[in-house]
Amino acid sequence: MLNLSFVLFQVTADVTDSTAASPQASQNVVDIIISGGWMGIANVAVLLVLSFLALYIFIERWLTINKASNIDENFINNIRASVGSGNVEGAKALCRATDTPSARMIEKGLMRIGKPLKDIDAAIENVGNLEVFKLEKNLSSLASIAGAAPMIGFLGTVTGMILAFYNMASQDNVSPALLAGGIYQALITTAFGLVIGIFAFVGYNLLVAKVDKVIFQMEKTTIDFMDLLQEPGN
Repeated sequence: MLNLSFVLFQVTADVTDSTAASPQASQNVVDIIISGGWMGIANVAVLLVLSFLALYIFIERWLTINKASNIDENFINNIRASVGSGNVEGAKALCRATDTPSARMIEKGLMRIGKPLKDIDAAIENVGNLEVFKLEKNLSSLASIAGAAPMIGFLGTVTGMILAFYNMASQDNVSPALLAGGIYQALITTAFGLVIGIFAFVGYNLLVAKVDKVIFQMEKTTIDFMDLLQEPGN
């Protein structure tokens, strides 16, 4: 995303108005942003902050959810073997050694062995709700960035066009070079805001899909554990 924005900035910076006689006809992006005044600078600064925030949230959540989804296929079989042999403490130790939401849910269920199944199921469900909350941490912020970034970019479009028309109204001789700064600013902030919004939107949906997969694994493990407790001899 940042590379795309940089390329966009470079391409925009290389545009030269051939009709302008002034040697300042070719402007770089920084000059264009500064020429927009404090409003233009504020728009771009906010978009830069949102871009880094979106990238951080996406990478951090991706790594966290990936870790939560790495479940050993033999985990529930090892729990079954330990519980079947009466080694409940060994099953708890296995859960503590497995750093996944499913393992923490099963550990809570093992701690409730001897109580009614309804109480065990409720305890596991409570832990599951907490684990889902942890997995979804900051996803709402990423969704907010997906919606806010394009709007801030469009705000930059409005302020850029206001600047362009103000320059046109305040000068006797109107030339394309006079309007170029405001129009450049409008296009830059719009494109930057859209790039950030698209990245955040796609990232949010990818993370939600991965969270749903982890939740399915948690539910499957819970069902297998409850079936284990209802097997004869347990």
